[in-house]
Amino acid sequence: MADKTSRQVRSRLDFATVSGIAIALGGILGGLVLEGGRLSEVLAPTALLIVLGGTLGAVLVTTPQDVLLRSCRRIFAVFFEKRLSAPEIVEEMLVYATKARRSGVVSLEFDAPNASDPFLRKALTLAVDGTDLGEVRKMMELEIALEEQRGEAEARVFESAGGYSPTIGIIGAVLGLIQVMKNLANIDEVGHGIATAFVATIYGVGFANVFFLPAAAKIRARLQDSAQMKEMMLEGVVAMVEGQNPKLIRAKLDAYYYQRQPPKILVEAPAPKETARAS
Repeated sequence: MADKTSRQVRSRLDFATVSGIAIALGGILGGLVLEGGRLSEVLAPTALLIVLGGTLGAVLVTTPQDVLLRSCRRIFAVFFEKRLSAPEIVEEMLVYATKARRSGVVSLEFDAPNASDPFLRKALTLAVDGTDLGEVRKMMELEIALEEQRGEAEARVFESAGGYSPTIGIIGAVLGLIQVMKNLANIDEVGHGIATAFVATIYGVGFANVFFLPAAAKIRARLQDSAQMKEMMLEGVVAMVEGQNPKLIRAKLDAYYYQRQPPKILVEAPAPKETARAS
C-alpha cells in the first residue's frame, strides 16, 4: 500500500509571483524617485477608492456570483503553488502497476482509497470496480475538461478586471479635473490639482498590468499544469488495466514531466573488440 501521508499536496510560496510584483513596483516607484518625484505624490486614497470600487462594481455586473466567489479563492493559487510532485506520483503508480500486473487490477481494491490524489483515487476505484476502460477514460477526461472550464471562467474574472480598471482610472482622472476647473482662479493650485487628478489613471493602469492581467495568466498556467498531471495519471491507470509492463509504463509517464526532470541519457556500451586469432 502506498504511503499516503508522505505524498500530501505541498503548498509553497510562489516566489516568481511575489518577486515579480516587487520588481514591477520597485521599478515604477524607483523611476519616480529618480525623476525627482516623491512617493507621497502617488498616494491618493480617493483615487484608490475610485479605481478599486469602480472595477469591483463592473466585475460584479458581468460575472455570476458563484464564479466571482471561486475567483476570489483563486487569489491564493496566484501567490501559492499547490501541487503534487510528478516523480513521486509516477513512483506511486508504478507500485500499483507492479501489483496489478502480478495479481490483477482487483488486487488494488484496498490501495485505491489511499491514493495520494483524488483524481487518481477515483480513476483507480473505477478500474477496480470493473468499469469499461473506454468509460473510465471518457469520465476522467470529462472531469479534466470541466475543471479547465471552471478555471478559465475564474481567469476571465481577473482579465475583465484588467480591462475595466484603466477605464475607471480615466474616469477618476476626469473627476479630479472637474474639481480643478472649479478653482481656476487660484493658478498656483491648478498645476498641483491636475497632477493629483492623473494619479487615478496610474492606479488603473498599474493594477491592470501588474496584478489583474498577470494573475489571469498565472491561473491559466496552473490549469495547464494540473491538466497535464491528471492526463498522466489517467494514462497510467489505463496502462495498468491493459496489463502493460511497469517499465513501459514508466517510460510513458516520464514523458509528461521531462521538462521538470532532465531526461536520462543512455550511452551505449562500446562493442567488445574481437580477439586476434592466433596465426
